[in-house]
Amino acid sequence: MCRWLAYSGTPVLLDTVLYRPEHSLINQSLRSRLGVESTNGDGFGLGWYSADGNGTPAVFRDIGPAWNNRNLQELAAHVRSPLFFAHVRASTGSAIQQTNCHPFRHGRWLWMHNGAIGDFHRLQRDLCMAVDPALFSCIEGSTDSEVMFYLAVTYGLDQDPPGAVARMAGLVERLGKEHGVAEPLQMTVAVSDGEQVWAFRYSSQGKSRSLYYSSRADTVRHLYPEIDYLREVSDDTRIVVSEPLGDLPGVWNELPESSYAVVPSGRDVDYLPFIPEL
Repeated sequence: MCRWLAYSGTPVLLDTVLYRPEHSLINQSLRSRLGVESTNGDGFGLGWYSADGNGTPAVFRDIGPAWNNRNLQELAAHVRSPLFFAHVRASTGSAIQQTNCHPFRHGRWLWMHNGAIGDFHRLQRDLCMAVDPALFSCIEGSTDSEVMFYLAVTYGLDQDPPGAVARMAGLVERLGKEHGVAEPLQMTVAVSDGEQVWAFRYSSQGKSRSLYYSSRADTVRHLYPEIDYLREVSDDTRIVVSEPLGDLPGVWNELPESSYAVVPSGRDVDYLPFIPEL
């Protein structure tokens, strides 16, 4: 499987989040503590939005491991962004190639995934046939993750992100049952339009991969005033991660099974229930 991170809030240098924490995503690429595999070295990717950009994200992806990539380290030390994705990959069988590295981009959208569609080779044709024909040529790689993305775009990601992901998940579950796949879907997904981040945790078996979100910055500042970089970020700055970036109590909260979070939420609750639409 994989590990990923989504940041939204006050613009920061990417290395502030990617490299500096005690258990950073770069550290997780070599020594994951909660993943299925401890090593995630089958490629990596970054996707980021510029504060003064046109809404279309930039993407940098490579097939080597993140822990020793000098270009990644150089870029992270000089790029500042208010919203970015980072992903380190452990392949579940698809080829190790740049077009299979996350995040995936379409227009203003970024998408990344940890998990798998069970017996994807049996469902792949039917799933691909459900993608809008106008979008089909946009699929560049061979992963289930990218097909999931373009199904969500097909099902209305522009108008209703939670609904589009629910309809995508419902199709995977229906086709899985038709093909005799008992547990067709395992996913933690992050998707963004440059304004908000939606993070989903769901699996057919009810035992999803790990996913955590940070507490409000003002809460963490109160608990740990010695953390320097928190003095500069807004209260609604949040990070969603496959596994916590450190061990300080009160900083990280597990996203419950079958739920999704929106950052910034504009709500009194941190998450909402997620149910596939069959």
